[in-house]
Amino acid sequence: MRLTRLQKILWAAAGLATLAYGLLVLLPNRASEAVPQAAFRPTFTLPDAEGRVRTPAEFAGQHLLVFFGFTNCPDVCPTTLSEVAQVMDDLGDDAALVQPLFISIDPERDRRLGLAEFTAAFHPSIIGLAGDEAQTRAAADSFRIFYAREGDAAAPDGYTMSHSPALYLIGPEGDWLRQFTYGTPATDILADLQPRL
Repeated sequence: MRLTRLQKILWAAAGLATLAYGLLVLLPNRASEAVPQAAFRPTFTLPDAEGRVRTPAEFAGQHLLVFFGFTNCPDVCPTTLSEVAQVMDDLGDDAALVQPLFISIDPERDRRLGLAEFTAAFHPSIIGLAGDEAQTRAAADSFRIFYAREGDAAAPDGYTMSHSPALYLIGPEGDWLRQFTYGTPATDILADLQPRL
């Protein structure tokens, strides 16, 4: 069977349409694969209990376990810091590859109450950081966490702090790796962390 000139033109047009459709479908997918999503790198510039300003650059090459809280916290903060302390103990020789940080969301009061003593009561490797209000807000915004002061007549000084309760894992290049929800046991944190070291 011989194709007429019109049939040949129609078949050619159909082939070109199929090719054009394939390019429209495939090229956007390839373009999105070729452009990697920018890494999320939270940051902070905060003094420790001795006044030494600390930034993520100082901890390059280490994984960071970062928690935002306050020393008068009745439950979430001590529970989380206890889990972090257990992780640090269970890491053994690999503990040098991990730096836990406690960032105060109530810095003025926490400095007065003794931030270094508070963190040391959980584990000697935990570094407490407490800046001014602007530094604290900048760090919280960078980590995309919430905190706010709330009046509470039953709490010390008549107020407490509400805040995001997660523990944040930052990689040795400064990239956000994941967060652990409140109540995640040390064994689960350790199981996630050890293969990364």
